[in-house]
This record gives sequence, structure tokens and C-alpha cells, in this order.
Amino acid sequence: MKVLLTQAVKNVGKPGDVKEVADGFARNYLIPRGMATVATKGTLKEAEAHRAAEARREEKNLAQNQALGQKIEGITVTLRAKSGPQGRLYGAITASDVASALQEQLGQEVDRRRVELEEPIRQLGEYKVPVRVAQNIVPQVTVTVEGES
Repeated sequence: MKVLLTQAVKNVGKPGDVKEVADGFARNYLIPRGMATVATKGTLKEAEAHRAAEARREEKNLAQNQALGQKIEGITVTLRAKSGPQGRLYGAITASDVASALQEQLGQEVDRRRVELEEPIRQLGEYKVPVRVAQNIVPQVTVTVEGES
């Protein structure tokens, strides 16, 4: 039986795929759980229109993400924190701190989960921190940590 998948199904396919599956698998598992519908001419045409709209949306997002990546690439963020005599911070600079400083500088929202800081910064100095804008767009921000006077 040919079915149009509406959800990702392990070892079968992703949403929008048309797959040939066993009749019982389709009737007893996929269709009752809303994971697939029977592939008719109407549903196939609808799926094709959905795929085209998704491709246009992805293209638009890609252009926006590339522009944001180029903006972020050249930015230097300066953060101030209290530190001890050897340059060790009393607290730590986290991804959230970097994201909020970036947000202030760009005037655009930056999610803290996109800042890929391996571990919190605990020393004064200059650090390169990657920010994942999209799947394959990862610009680096220079973070300078200075001691408070």
C-alpha cells in the first residue's frame, strides 16, 4: 500500500515521503496513529505544494541566517567581571552572558542555546566563541573578559 507520511517514522521515512509499506502495517499502525495517510492523487498534490512552500521558507531563512552570520562574525564583545589577583574570575561568564551582550550590540535577539561555549569562562582574557546561527552557519565572536575597576 502506498502511504504519504505525515510524521517521521523510524526506518521508513520523514514527513512528506511517499512510501510503499505492507498493508497491515499501514492499516493497523501508521494510519490509526496519524503517522500516514493513504497516498491518493489529491494528497500527493497537497504534499508537493507543502514541500514547495517549505523550500521557499528555507531559502528565505537561509538568506536571513547568512546575513546574521556575517553581522556576528566581526563582533567583539567586552564583558567585565570581578577578578582575583591572578586574573581568575570570582564568578564565571556563561553562554547566557555572551548571548545578552550580543543581543545588546546587534539589537537582535540571540538565543543563549545557540552560543556554543564548551565551559564557562573563568579567566580574564580573549576568547573565540562559536555561535550556531543555522545548521552550517557558525560564525565566531571574540569575547574579551576584563576585570572591573
